[in-house]
Amino acid sequence: MCLYDCSAGGNRIQEKFLRAVKNGNICDVKAAIQAGVDVNGLHELGWSALHIAAVNCRREIVSLLLDSGADPDIEDEFTNVYTTAREKKRHSLDVQISREDEFSNRLSNRANFRGCTPLHYAVLSDDPGSVAALLEAGADPLKTNDYGKTPLDYARDPTIKKTLKLYGEKQLEGEKRREQEERKKFPLEQKLKQFIVGQQGPISIVASAIRRKENGWLDDEHPLVFLFLGSSGIGKTELAKQVSSYIHKGDKKAFIRLDMSEYQEKHEVAKLIGSPPGYVGHDDGGQLTKKLVECPEAVVLFDEVDKAHPDVLTVLLQLFDEGRLTDGQGKTIECKSAIFIMTSNLASTEIAEHALQLRRESEDLAKEKYSGALEKGELEDKITISRHFKEKIVQPILKSHFRRDEFLGRINEIVYFLPFSRSELLHLVERELVFWSQRALSKHGIQLTWDRTVLSLLADGYNVHYGARSIKHEVERRVVSHLALAHETDQIAPSSVVKLTTSGSSDGDLGTLRITVKKREEEEYRDLSEPFSNDSPLNQ
Repeated sequence: MCLYDCSAGGNRIQEKFLRAVKNGNICDVKAAIQAGVDVNGLHELGWSALHIAAVNCRREIVSLLLDSGADPDIEDEFTNVYTTAREKKRHSLDVQISREDEFSNRLSNRANFRGCTPLHYAVLSDDPGSVAALLEAGADPLKTNDYGKTPLDYARDPTIKKTLKLYGEKQLEGEKRREQEERKKFPLEQKLKQFIVGQQGPISIVASAIRRKENGWLDDEHPLVFLFLGSSGIGKTELAKQVSSYIHKGDKKAFIRLDMSEYQEKHEVAKLIGSPPGYVGHDDGGQLTKKLVECPEAVVLFDEVDKAHPDVLTVLLQLFDEGRLTDGQGKTIECKSAIFIMTSNLASTEIAEHALQLRRESEDLAKEKYSGALEKGELEDKITISRHFKEKIVQPILKSHFRRDEFLGRINEIVYFLPFSRSELLHLVERELVFWSQRALSKHGIQLTWDRTVLSLLADGYNVHYGARSIKHEVERRVVSHLALAHETDQIAPSSVVKLTTSGSSDGDLGTLRITVKKREEEEYRDLSEPFSNDSPLNQ
């Protein structure tokens, strides 16, 4: 029988394969590959064959593994001897012996190796041949380990340093070209519209400002600062999240959110930038400064900034004006490339009432001009806040609250979020129902359907002061609550079909919401409202 017959115990075969790589026995390595061994299979402690070959300078085996489909960027799952011993519930001495005998005895027992790629190990071993082979096979020279270090950070050999820099520059250029092509095909506005309902004006303003910044048409000495104004639940926070996701490819560390209602007292400035020397928590750092050190180019959201203490706003003045911040330890953090977004409910009532009035006037004008030929909603998205309203109504409210012109003067764009139009409300309701239909199907095997008239009925639950949240609550109250009760009382079961319809009243209104169900194909739909008590909110 062949030494590497994979039918004879997979774990044993994998162990022999990894040991052959460690010992440099290329004949046994070839035999194992021909027998179908998994070249990307991991040792029980976390490393792969390519890691072993790279750390032990087995250049020929590195090339063989890469030609056989080994992942050049596969990550080591080994941390250090002591942490791994705890995770695997083994004695630390056993782990240490395995690491030294089956991987390498040249590495520190205390250092963390999680996230290291074969390229990291080839660099640590000062092996230019393996480094070149890995890079030619597509290994990423910019990939970081758990310490946030790239292979270049460990390079000592001048030849290896030069090679890594060359490939790193090519990688950056390639990524930049791909990003440019991607953004040509899918501009920022188009991406944001996938996640934000309505708010065409804010999306356009934010996208234009970010485009100017990214293409060098903005002052590099100052960060980009926005103030988002509008009612609660209208998309301000979500827009900030999506901007960060777009710019930083979903990196969670690149989005910093601070609830400014936590900074209402004067002494809470220390929470933001860290306590000065001699005070408790001096070594901990500030909630903002600590995160900006990790990612100076982050998108920073100051939620409900109007609730913060004036001394906190004084700290933000330096941040917005000079693009740097001095923490409690006296260290200066440069963050001119960051984007700062503040949200506030100030003047939200005035903005909402003004926008609703503009919409009504626009609709009346359309009816007169086109005699009903214009579809409702065609002009609604073109509503804009007038300069007169901004200067005479909104600006005095902002000045009265913040009490300083210099703070408002450091804001690049004040963005106004308007109440949802009728068509946008219907879209919000539909999205919410789609969410619950997917949830009902995946968790309970129940199919949820609805008529178009249901969208309009549920949209009537919109409250201009609570935005999309009022739609969410309306759907939960009038639909989800009844489905949960029906599920508890066995009125619905897996494979049931639940249908939402409306029962019109005599005057032509949509009337009430009806929820009917059939458990099996041959059954008729049965009204779920019957088992409920008279005070059920179903028909409210």
